[in-house]
Amino acid sequence: MSEGSLAATLLIVFRETLEAGLIVGIILTMLSRMRAMQYASHVWASVAAAVGLSILAGWALGLATASTQGQWEKIIEGCISLVACGVLTWMVFWMDRQAKRLRPEIETQIKWAVSRTQLAAIMALPFLAVFREGAETVLFLQAVAIQSGGTVSGLGALLGGGLAVAVTAAIFVGGRQVPLKTLFRSTGVLLLLIAAGMLAYGIHELQELGWIPMGISPIWNINHLLNEKAGLGSFLKALFGYNGNPSLIEVLGYAGYLVVVGTRLRGWRKTPRAARSS
Repeated sequence: MSEGSLAATLLIVFRETLEAGLIVGIILTMLSRMRAMQYASHVWASVAAAVGLSILAGWALGLATASTQGQWEKIIEGCISLVACGVLTWMVFWMDRQAKRLRPEIETQIKWAVSRTQLAAIMALPFLAVFREGAETVLFLQAVAIQSGGTVSGLGALLGGGLAVAVTAAIFVGGRQVPLKTLFRSTGVLLLLIAAGMLAYGIHELQELGWIPMGISPIWNINHLLNEKAGLGSFLKALFGYNGNPSLIEVLGYAGYLVVVGTRLRGWRKTPRAARSS
């Protein structure tokens, strides 16, 4: 298990678990304020069901990927990498947009559900939130496993999940002021670098299938200086999709993604909120 896979797993699990934890924390806090903690057990049951279903989905996806060989293996791995890149990018933009509106929207939904004794709605909100994050985690970690040529790091998942739980507890139990905006933006930058690596790997697989022209390949080969299969190179490959001998299209895809997405994200943050909504 490479350190790069551990770092990528830790970052992804931390970010996704933190997002889910914040939503669950807001729900429980709102129930406490409304003196409706009799519904807390239903919230936790929904969370447990969502986590269990996410684990089952991860097992099924891993089994499907491991059982394929030859051309189908490259098709599935390439498609998973490209889809994971797209979803990861969308997630970073979505959280950046929703950060300030998340609490009031959830509080409004919980008020409505409790006032009308809508148990199904009370249970659906945490379930859908946690399962969404869980499904994203499964997809991202499968892409990391494909890219690193092995499995994801169990230690990285435990550390990432534990850290997210600790941060969530510090906020809702300890009353700590955590700079969430800074935290989400800094981890968002790292996630976009991981997504760029997924895009480049997906391009590489589709080039080997002949679906994308090979073009100039390799445009350079520095594996004798920084081998992608050992040491620092292996770490960078698992974390950011480093390739010691990429094709020109891979390089253009990687660099173009970072330029376009980075520029779009900066412009998004500078645009007034009213203009975004319109």
